Amino acid sequence: MKNIFNTEVTEEVKKRIENLLKDTQPSWGKMSVGQMLAHCNVTYEMVYSNIHPKPNKFTRWILKSFIKNAVVSEKPYPKNGKTAPQFLITEEKDFESEKQRLLGYLEKTQQLGENHFEGKESHSFGKLTAKEWNNSFYKHLDHHLTQFGV
Repeated sequence: MKNIFNTEVTEEVKKRIENLLKDTQPSWGKMSVGQMLAHCNVTYEMVYSNIHPKPNKFTRWILKSFIKNAVVSEKPYPKNGKTAPQFLITEEKDFESEKQRLLGYLEKTQQLGENHFEGKESHSFGKLTAKEWNNSFYKHLDHHLTQFGV
């Protein structure tokens, strides 16, 4: 798994995002490119803001027990997998603003670096290692950028 905390990897991902156009079509799935970018931004919103309510204790236990490994492992996501409710983007989103938000989140994450994320509390899974944070960040972005052919 590539390391999103590495400057070269971050730049590679940013270039892939820059190659998207507002009318880029997905190879699978139902999201528009603007919706996909907004969907990817949710991951970072959960890290950098409080706009998404944290799951209650029972739901966190379920997430840690049954979902966490699929998110933080190196195993790729399947096409057309089930999406958590807070990640569902059903309304149309502004492509350019969502793209700029995602690029900004990538830059911030890379600048904060691996050490910042070691042992950092996740919104849904409790404390994660920097490697688990990397896997969740990179794998999710790679999955959706591949979905849109970049």
